Amino acid sequence: QVQLVESGGGLVQAGGSLRLSCAATGSIFRINDMKWYRQAPGKQRELVAVITSGGSTNYADSVKGRFTISRDNAKNTVNLQMNSLKPEDTAVYYCNAEIFAVGVSLGNDYWGQGTQVTVSS
Repeated sequence: QVQLVESGGGLVQAGGSLRLSCAATGSIFRINDMKWYRQAPGKQRELVAVITSGGSTNYADSVKGRFTISRDNAKNTVNLQMNSLKPEDTAVYYCNAEIFAVGVSLGNDYWGQGTQVTVSS
């Protein structure tokens, strides 16, 4: 059974840093794009960063220059390094990936359980 397991959230002061990690586990054949989303209270879920299997990246304007997404294809992991954090970065962060399981011809969209990031002013 394929699943995404996140870790690394927490409470940090403004200007600080946190690193989120997400590991895909199970019988995995291939992972396409891996993404990080976030959802703040009362707001819609928004895309924060995406990384392709080839390593190309894209970021929301609000985090460019502060966040860095990376992945390890051998370990099926994706990370989000968050620097210069601001109170408006406070949200639940979710990893997301399109994963092809072994023996399955179509990819499925998987989500992590979410991890809380709180930035105090």
